[in-house]
Amino acid sequence: MNRLLFKKLSTIRLKEAQILLKKGHYSGAYYISGYVIECALKACIARKTRKGDFPLDRKSLDNIYTHELEKLIKGAGLEIKLNNQIKADKTFDTYWGVAKDWSENARYEQHQRKKAEDMILSITDSRKGVLQWIQKYW
Repeated sequence: MNRLLFKKLSTIRLKEAQILLKKGHYSGAYYISGYVIECALKACIARKTRKGDFPLDRKSLDNIYTHELEKLIKGAGLEIKLNNQIKADKTFDTYWGVAKDWSENARYEQHQRKKAEDMILSITDSRKGVLQWIQKYW
């Protein structure tokens, strides 16, 4: 996997989530939408590495090989930037609050229309969305 593939997968997963939402498959839309952010953050992580480099400490690996968005933020080295953005922008803070609660365990859960819509809006808002913010660093 490389940075360009993660970026492409992020875009593909977003299209899939939007299609599922339009078709009324809210649980699937919510579940897939979390992977939009996961792939985008993994693109940020991939940008930081050079071919042949290998993280030596286990904690770094735990923050890279995960589905947990908050750990991926750490793995991408974006904690300070995220905290600054949250403090500066209430809308972004709300959007991040929605996105960060996603888990790959969502695949086992039922989600209603509102939750799926909120998640996709949190990701896609063209001015303050989480994906738009991450794209500045990938």
